This record gives sequence, C-alpha cells and structure tokens, in this order.
Amino acid sequence: MRIAMPVESGKLVSHFGRCREFALIDADGAMARVLQITTAVPPPHAPGVLPAWLREQQVTHVIAAGMGGHAQDMLRRSGIEVVTGAPGGDVADLAIEFLNGRLQAGANICSH
Repeated sequence: MRIAMPVESGKLVSHFGRCREFALIDADGAMARVLQITTAVPPPHAPGVLPAWLREQQVTHVIAAGMGGHAQDMLRRSGIEVVTGAPGGDVADLAIEFLNGRLQAGANICSH
C-alpha cells in the first residue's frame, strides 16, 4: 500500500492541488505499519496532472485536508482511494491512525 499526502515540512497542508511536495508513505496495511516515508515534488498544478502523476507513483490512497470534487473523482476513477477532511499534523502519525482505522476525518475544507 502506498499513501500520498500533500505536505510542507513533514506536516499535512490544507489544500491538495497547491502543495509543493507530497509525502509518499509505503505501508503494510495488514500489520498497520509504516515501512518508509519519502517526499517527492509533483509536476506543476493543472487539471488532471496530479491524479496521473500519483498513479505513476503507484499510490493506492490519498489523505488530504481539502480537495476539489473533480480531483477526487479523477483519483477514484484511477483506482485511488481518497480520504478528505484529515486534520493537520505529522504524516507518520496520520498514516498510523489511518492504518489502524482511527483517522478522524472531518469536513472537506475545499469548496471547489
């Protein structure tokens, strides 16, 4: 399993489409364990670019605080599970919460 989160300085940022880097978290879902965290710089923002790039990165799940509906639809059509409304915080902690089924996601903070 590979989880992507939009980040800055190792913390989840508020908007998926405007982030400067993503944390790519390789995890063992069965053991609820983070195996490795790397960061990657995405290509410049444009409609459809990030979903295609994340698919190329072999991402299976995206966790974000806010994300537009169009991006969510494109990710889901690509077979990527989307969680929005995640609280800010350290990506490793958020990944562990997600893997253990305890991630408390709130409202999607993106309005477009």
